[in-house]
Amino acid sequence: MKQILRIVLFGVMISWTLACHKKPLPSLQNNLITEKIKKLEKVTVSPANGDSCVREWRKFDENPLVKKDAVLSANVKYNLARLYGMRGQDSARFFVEKALELIEPTGNQKYKALIYNGVGNVRSMEAKLREASYYYNKAAAIVLSDAKAGLSSEARSAILLSAAQSNRSFFQYHLAEKMNRAALSLTDSLPQGHINRQRVLVQMIQLLNLQQKPADSIAPYLRRLEELQAQHPDKYDISYLYESKMKYFEAEKRNDSLLHYQLLKTEVDEATYDTRASSVNINNLLVDYCNVATIYVALRQPLKTAQFIYKAKKLKEQHPNLILDDDEVVYQKSLAELYRLQGRNKEAAEVLKNVVKLQENLYQAAHTQALAEMNALYQLQVKDRSIHTLNESIKINQLQLQQNRLWLVVAVLSVVLLGVTLLFLYYNFRQRGARQEKEKVLLHQQLLRTQMEPHFIFNTLSAVQSFVRLDKKDKAIKYLNRFSRLLRNSLELSRESLVPLDEEIDTLENYLCLQQMRFEEAFTYHILQPEGQDPGAVMLPPMLIQPYVENAILHGIELDSGNGNIDVCFDLEEDVLHVTVTDTGNAQGHQSDTTHRSLSGTISRERMDLLGKKAGVSITRGTDGGTIVSLQIPIVYG
Repeated sequence: MKQILRIVLFGVMISWTLACHKKPLPSLQNNLITEKIKKLEKVTVSPANGDSCVREWRKFDENPLVKKDAVLSANVKYNLARLYGMRGQDSARFFVEKALELIEPTGNQKYKALIYNGVGNVRSMEAKLREASYYYNKAAAIVLSDAKAGLSSEARSAILLSAAQSNRSFFQYHLAEKMNRAALSLTDSLPQGHINRQRVLVQMIQLLNLQQKPADSIAPYLRRLEELQAQHPDKYDISYLYESKMKYFEAEKRNDSLLHYQLLKTEVDEATYDTRASSVNINNLLVDYCNVATIYVALRQPLKTAQFIYKAKKLKEQHPNLILDDDEVVYQKSLAELYRLQGRNKEAAEVLKNVVKLQENLYQAAHTQALAEMNALYQLQVKDRSIHTLNESIKINQLQLQQNRLWLVVAVLSVVLLGVTLLFLYYNFRQRGARQEKEKVLLHQQLLRTQMEPHFIFNTLSAVQSFVRLDKKDKAIKYLNRFSRLLRNSLELSRESLVPLDEEIDTLENYLCLQQMRFEEAFTYHILQPEGQDPGAVMLPPMLIQPYVENAILHGIELDSGNGNIDVCFDLEEDVLHVTVTDTGNAQGHQSDTTHRSLSGTISRERMDLLGKKAGVSITRGTDGGTIVSLQIPIVYG
């Protein structure tokens, strides 16, 4: 037998060597380059070291060893794209697309997620929002399907938040909420003061507001946002807290508080505008003025409304070419509200006509852009499917090459097959012998059980005879009813070699109840079932425990005193059922092990001996004079 195993193992080793000898092992140089890249990834980029970081990544990109490794090369190009993207340079698109081409055929989920997210960022900067959403969701799908994927908590939260924000802009609120909540569970592991700790809370509040959820659902996130701002006032922009409070009070319909925080936010945006008048700051401030005016309209204060409409108008006049069309619509609506409040309904109607024209133009432009983006997205999906098909073709070609190499080991495999055949024949012969031995044991078990069942029925009929002789007809009828149920259970169990533990316990309880009736309530009993387990899934040979319980009733308790008690405790430990039968003892002592050798006890001991090495019976004296019978019964799980 050992010689055959040596031959088989030797053949397998030769086959493995021949089949795999062409696979290259990772070189020391590749490992060194990988370590250097990992160190460079950890460097925090700043204006001071930005140029040097770009130069280092450029060196890696031109390294011949890096070019040979698709994953390494994709990672280098992704980091170059990230650096150029931070500078707002067009090179970001070139490098991220090159990284995408390299990573697609591989199975590396970590860099696929990062690169998909990077492509989404580039498309977002190019205002190709649908393409950006496509890639953001591809990245998020990897994070959601594989909770780790080799990514840090910071990277996973950033990917999920980008996808959530993109889905929110396309009214996919359910998907956005799912991703926001997934990101929320990651933020606790981020460093204190990390921007994503604030971002996820702000996005959740904005999303709940868009879904018109009640203020109570916003409140927990707002409280956490306030705590963050209080702990790190220098790390977070307070305008996000003001804006979130506005969402909360808007849901509560409290215009006074809404106005308070809108004015605070306006002050922050005015200070930012005075420092750096960018297009974003100008439009934010214009919307702030219009929002304040709208709140004053709701509060019926035309003078205050006119004051902020005038501020918005002056801002527009200062920067006529920087105002976005959407924000122009907001301004025109606020102006119309002012006219309506002042009773100038005709002028309000004229302004609203302009609003309708502006919205129509915006709709047409958005519709045209959406069609173009959808067409581009369709082409992109076609391209992705083509790449997938090409990758499958490459895999098929690789499999064909492997099959060609397998012909080289046919001779060795023939020898191995011969050895395996001989081993199988030997094993089959051994198994057949073991099977026959098992069948003999089962037949012996069944024979012993058939010997025990008449003994059990005989004892029960003796009790019925006693009731009849003493003219206790009611008790006899009740006893016979209970006995018929027990007999039915016994007949059903006798047909099976293994029965569920719950049925065995049920049968045992019926038996104890009968014996309690027979001896005029001369004893009590308790059955303690195993905790945390399903008794219906535990299978054991039937009627193994009943003879020991019978012995405890007849020889282990004082029946005349009426104070006897029997406890049957079941406990599961892996594949062994521990059963303890404890009685309270009698004046003569327990006789089951010495003076009294009942037929049922003898049969049960023989049945236990046939159950194998794990089975066993032990009898000990209790401290209170009773007897403890401990059974170890091997079980199987059904």
